[in-house]
Amino acid sequence: MERFMREYRRSQGGFDFIDFVDEAAIERIRGKLRVDAPTTVNWQWEYGSEVAELRRLYEKGKEGQWNAATDLDWDVPVSRDEWLVAQVPEVSLLSTICKMTGKDEATQCAAAFDEVNWVLSQLLHGEQAALQLCGQLTNVCPKTDEKWYAASQVADEARHNEVFARFLATKMGTIYPISATVKTLLDELLSVEGYAMKTLGMQTLFEGMAVGIMGNFHDHACNPLFKDLLYRVAQDESRHAAFGVMVTRRVVRDASQQERERMEDWALAVLEALNANQQLDMLRTLGPKYDLDPPAVANAVRSMPEWPAFNSMAYMHTVVPNLQRLGLITERTEPEWRRLGMLTQRGNTGV
Repeated sequence: MERFMREYRRSQGGFDFIDFVDEAAIERIRGKLRVDAPTTVNWQWEYGSEVAELRRLYEKGKEGQWNAATDLDWDVPVSRDEWLVAQVPEVSLLSTICKMTGKDEATQCAAAFDEVNWVLSQLLHGEQAALQLCGQLTNVCPKTDEKWYAASQVADEARHNEVFARFLATKMGTIYPISATVKTLLDELLSVEGYAMKTLGMQTLFEGMAVGIMGNFHDHACNPLFKDLLYRVAQDESRHAAFGVMVTRRVVRDASQQERERMEDWALAVLEALNANQQLDMLRTLGPKYDLDPPAVANAVRSMPEWPAFNSMAYMHTVVPNLQRLGLITERTEPEWRRLGMLTQRGNTGV
């Protein structure tokens, strides 16, 4: 199987960790602002609907528009001295480790705040990538319904950029830089050629992951502004993931065996790299603040008997069930998904 970021991997206990320790390498990756993204423009002379389910999703998207500036109660205070999310292991690894190492509740609360701040920052950067990728899709998609929906998603992603940036800047106080792992993978999605791979990568993989992460935060959110923000964004993200499924389903149906296997292997490679980081980018940034050794924490969590169930939650919420239904997790690759702790019997039914 293809492996992204091979030069930043280390193997321990039969698991490949992606661990960026070279600050110069991280800055080089972050500093790459221009990404070559070969694309084509597909004219389309059929302005009537060709794909009824996509036209219905487009209409649903128009009905679901909201204003980030006026539809949220921005007067609600947010404090790092109060629990932003409930303290449960699947919501904040950092807070849980602080508790296990005997740190007081105020420190645990602050650690949860910092971790949510870091994760939301990564989601913000991901929303910028989605904004740019959906702009690409308005060009490369061959059907009017696809172009119109992609255009509507551009507006959604601009709103998500706005709302996350405002929440992070005015309520949490920090926008953390993009992690090297996330930047590398988003560059891969932006530069991969063809609407099928772009839709699979952003809508099905990354939007599916975002639905799972935000759903988990929403279920355990203690702050009403944070909870409302997550609910509104997640409603949009669910439509985006549905668009990915609808487009990819038709692509897979018409693809050759070789093309299907390429999509299957690429999807696994992208998510394997995300999984291989095991939050080390976050731990490298925040761990020292709480006297935690990042590799020791990652190794300890990885060796826990309950790790597969804990680790697979974000994947099993939406993205893995969708890939299974699309025929992009087969007997050929399913054992690897299980070995990597990304597929269990638990989970949602996808989109």
